[in-house]
Amino acid sequence: MGTVFCAGLGPGDPDLMSVRSHRMITGARHIAYFRKAGRKGQARAIVDGMLAEGVTEHAMEYPVTTEIHFSDPEYNRVLAAFYDQWADTLAEIAKDEDVVVLCEGDPFLYGSYMHLYTRLQGRAEQEIIPGITGMSGCWTASGQPITWGDDVLTVAMATLSEDELAKRAAETDALVVMKIGRNLPKLRRALERAGRADDAWLVERGTMPGQSVQKLSEIEGEVPYFSIVLVHGQGRRP
Repeated sequence: MGTVFCAGLGPGDPDLMSVRSHRMITGARHIAYFRKAGRKGQARAIVDGMLAEGVTEHAMEYPVTTEIHFSDPEYNRVLAAFYDQWADTLAEIAKDEDVVVLCEGDPFLYGSYMHLYTRLQGRAEQEIIPGITGMSGCWTASGQPITWGDDVLTVAMATLSEDELAKRAAETDALVVMKIGRNLPKLRRALERAGRADDAWLVERGTMPGQSVQKLSEIEGEVPYFSIVLVHGQGRRP
């Protein structure tokens, strides 16, 4: 039997990929990766030039991303069917051969692969190769430590309600907020209510070409969904 490997790619710069992920990717006969329909996909772009000649690529195209709100039952139904289908496909491949699934950042930190991982339990051998998280790449790009001493770090999604975001921001020392995009106005209001807006930074494309690190107060207009907002802890400094 083969194995389904999920290779964490790290925050975006190929040089920050682990040696093991690189070795598995360059030697793979089957590569699978998530992408939005009509796009190349960020995970696939990271491994450009690494794939072996003759590799079979399996592009797992999301049937829906932000077109339907995640609270809509139809959103969950469509995505569940999508993950079911691809779990079946990967399990079939793994009957005879290894397959490597690409995952940006670390697979077990908000990674899409976790939906396949649970569906493949008992059906195929799996191995998860951890990666440097995207948030780690972003706070390093900011040039400031994210936590000091006994700071408490909170990771939140900007898809949360404004009240919940304000509560989390007010109660923590250091904050990472992911999935910004159209949620930026709501997040701004929440940070202002928590008294943290002046300390917030926004990082786009951390560690990748086109990387941008700016004070959130200086940002105008729209920002990408996969940008990250940081509020650095102050803690017990030496």
